[in-house]
This record gives sequence, structure tokens and C-alpha cells, in this order.
Amino acid sequence: MPKIVFIGAGSLGFTRKLVRDLLTFPRLAGAEFALVDIHRERLEFARLACEKIVRMSGKPARVTATTDRRRALDGADAILVTILCGSTTVWQHDILVPKKYGVDVCVGDTRGPSGIFRALRTIPEMLAICRDAESRCPGAILLNYTNPMAMLCHAMQRVHPKVLATGLCHSVQGTARMLARWLGVPGDELEYLCAGINHMAWYLRLGHKGKDLYPRLRRIVETNRKVYDEEPVRNEMFLALDCYVTESSGHNSEYNAWFRKRPDLIRKYCTRGTGWNPGRHAYILGEYRKTEKTWKKKVREWLSSDAPISLARGREYAAPIIDAFLGGRPFKFNGNVPNEGFVTNLPEGACVEIPVAVSKGRLTPRRVGALPASVAMLTNLSAQIEMLAVEGALAENPRLIYQAVAHDPLTASVLSLAEIRKMTEEMFRKNRRFLK
Repeated sequence: MPKIVFIGAGSLGFTRKLVRDLLTFPRLAGAEFALVDIHRERLEFARLACEKIVRMSGKPARVTATTDRRRALDGADAILVTILCGSTTVWQHDILVPKKYGVDVCVGDTRGPSGIFRALRTIPEMLAICRDAESRCPGAILLNYTNPMAMLCHAMQRVHPKVLATGLCHSVQGTARMLARWLGVPGDELEYLCAGINHMAWYLRLGHKGKDLYPRLRRIVETNRKVYDEEPVRNEMFLALDCYVTESSGHNSEYNAWFRKRPDLIRKYCTRGTGWNPGRHAYILGEYRKTEKTWKKKVREWLSSDAPISLARGREYAAPIIDAFLGGRPFKFNGNVPNEGFVTNLPEGACVEIPVAVSKGRLTPRRVGALPASVAMLTNLSAQIEMLAVEGALAENPRLIYQAVAHDPLTASVLSLAEIRKMTEEMFRKNRRFLK
């Protein structure tokens, strides 16, 4: 039977959803779900939660749990990674230090100074996972959900090319469903081609039954205030650049120089959106702090509840990818892979998020061609910054990290080079104990 390893299984929401999805495939219904986490209490809760889901499904799958990653990886067919290196007491400085210097951050897990320092803490652990996978389960597929997606995947794919690793993000299918709702089109009938980099991929085509929907989308965004206010940052970007971008307004407000460089702009674009992440300062830090106080109570209530649990498959890509990889029906998704001529005006070797087909034992990325010039410039800059940051991490070169931070559009819109140097040095001091 297949063996599927969850590294960072204490990410309880993700783990429960993915186990539920995996059980909907007959090929995976008898799998071993091997849970791994360094936090013993969260690991035990994850084990109990997964066993409850398996029990309610009536499927013959079994659940194991261990803090020993190498043992869990022995003979694995698929690896799911959902780790977070450090508690909020560690990564809060990714957000608080830039704010001290005037760089206002909302989530800080993807790029910019916050994302780069998260990458510095996480890349060594991701490379260690790849080393273990090479020796313990060389034929397995590794699916990464951890941010910063592009930098982590670029590091893994560069250092351990023998590991079949790709990154998954729900922003592509999530945004597609949002656009379908605005357009009044059934979500599963929306036709699109999406490509770029993680959290900055663009819908190059958007249609329904062969008809281009972009003119209609523009009319809706321009005239429907409720729609505009749901995603003000992304809608402004669309009206200016003519392509719609993946990920929320809160995230995307951090990735450019247009929305967070002045308090009045932050008030106008980054505090009143009705989407899940409108963009206010330290949004995600506040959410994590609340969760730290409530997660044990909520998990205990969920475990003790007799209320029915929906076992219907969700919309994450991981389960159908694993099923296809192990010989099931081929599946198409947007994944993070090295750019080998797939996007012709993004850097060769950069981690790009593009359509990928998965079939038994293989991944086949699709050649997309060139991004439109209106979005290629910003995407290219971010991709190059990510590559420079990874180079700095692998070479343990703080000067390259400073240079990567210096080119970040939001940071550069607020600070001088000397101020950026001072901020970067302070962020290194805050992270000294956590950098391997």
C-alpha cells in the first residue's frame, strides 16, 4: 500500500483536509499516513484527528506518528511538507523590524525583507528533508506547501535536482473561483491559462466556452463597487496592467511600490477590502497570536464532537497529484518548477508557477511562452530577487541578502540604501540564533 508522509503534520487544518482528500481515491484508501512533527503535543493531536477521519471513512488506511523524520521517510511514495520554522516569537521580527524603519508588512511570508529572512531560517531544513528523501525514498514525489514557496522550491530544485519536488499553492484555483463568481460562470467551466511566479502568477487567458471574459471582467471591476472593494489592490493592478494576478490584495500590496509606501495609500487600499486578507499591518501575526491561545481547545472540541464530518474531496491539488503519480488518472495543476524555457521572459532556472501535468512517475511542465510586457517587468524583478536571496542563503553571504532586500520594490520605495543596510543588519541580529 502507498506510504504518504506528512512533515509538519502539526499543521492541523492542512493535515486533516489532505487526509480526507486522499481517502477519496480508491488507490490511496489503504495508505499509511506517516505523520512527522517536532512538537509532540501537536503531533499527538494530529494523530488522533487523522485516526478519527479514517475511522469515519471506513477505509483501511492506517496512521502512524513519530518525531523521527528519517524513519518515517523509509519507503515513502509521497511527501507533503507544511513546516513552519520558529514560533511567532521568532518570526514576528520579520514584520516588526521593517515596520520600525517604515516598511509596512501585512503577511511577510513570501518576498521582501520578511520573506527573505523566513527563507533563511527555512531553507536549511528543506534541504535536510531533501537529503533524507534522496537516501530513504529516492522515487518519492515531494509536494511543498511551505512559504516562501518560490525561494524554498528554487533552493531544493537547485541543490537536490534528483528529488522530484514541486510547490503547491491554492491561490490559482482560489482566485479562479472568485473570478468565476464575479463573472457568473460555473467555477468548473472557467477556462484559463495562468503563469508567472508564486503569488504573482497572471491569468494570461480567461474565458468560458471559447469566449474571452476579460472585457466583461473589466466592466464589472470598473462599475461594481462591491466587487472592486472585495479586492482593491488586485483590482487596481488589473485595471492598470490588464492581467489578473493570483493571491490576495494583502499579499500583493507587499510585492510592489504602489500601495504601502504612504499611510494615506495604506488607508485607501489596504484596510477596507472585504477579501480574506485586506492588507492591514501585521494581519497574519495577529491571526497566529489568536490561534496560539485557542488551538488546543478547538482541537479537543473537534475530537470529542459527535457531529458529522464531511468526507467530500476539497479543492487542494495534493491528493489528485499523488493518485496520478502512483498510476491513477493523469491530472493537471499549477505547480512550482524550475524555468527551463517554459516562460521565455523570466530568468532561466528561476522557480516559476505554471501548468504542470502529472502522470505515473513523472511531472511534465507546459511551455507557456512570454508574459505580457505589462506584467513581465515586475515578475522578472521579483524572480531575480528570489534567486539572489537563495544564492545568499546557500553561500552564507549576508551581502547578497542585503542586495536582495535593497532591490525589493516596497522597501526601495520607502528607504535609502543606507537605511536598508541598517534594517537588514538588525534583522540578522534578531535571527542570529535561528540561522543554521
